Amino acid sequence: VLHTIRQQQKKSKQNNNIALADFIAPKNSGKNDYIGAFAVTTGIGAEDLVKLYEKDHDDYNAIMVKALADRLAEAFAELLHAKIRKEFWGYAPDEKLSNSELINESYAGIRPAPGYPAQPDHTEKLTLFKLLNAEENTSICLTETLAMNPAASVCGVYIAHPEAKYFTTGKISRDQVEDYASRKNLTVEECEKWLAPVLNY
Repeated sequence: VLHTIRQQQKKSKQNNNIALADFIAPKNSGKNDYIGAFAVTTGIGAEDLVKLYEKDHDDYNAIMVKALADRLAEAFAELLHAKIRKEFWGYAPDEKLSNSELINESYAGIRPAPGYPAQPDHTEKLTLFKLLNAEENTSICLTETLAMNPAASVCGVYIAHPEAKYFTTGKISRDQVEDYASRKNLTVEECEKWLAPVLNY
């Protein structure tokens, strides 16, 4: 089970407070729907190379290795997303976007990640890693603060709904935290720790 957080700010009647769950068909809708999961890395060996450059006091190349590994990880995740849209799920087989359209994310579907604005809870990585057997399949491991190691790694979910979009949950109230903790079988205090940046209390 993947858990999501709903926006709680006051909006006009025409605008709903949304959660990522809104872009997946409910079980009782009778519709078949899917959510994908991924974890990729391009950082294997990068840390050793960075240490070699740092040992030689070559800060420039140490920084460049980190930056290049990070960009390649994002590119890898983007490539997989394109394959999801055009081949694996095939809901956009004729997609032909320019570079600027790709940069502006003009395609259908999103790939949100735990710890980012639409799902600020890093503990969702635990579910993704278990689902994917990610540590064994990718050599990515999670630290005790749920950062990924190697650092040049990306994980998240694929959602294909045509109206799916990136958003920020904004600040949330204690009532949602209590409900969220109950659904995740965690204490409110533990959820508050992970959700501290988005609490409105």
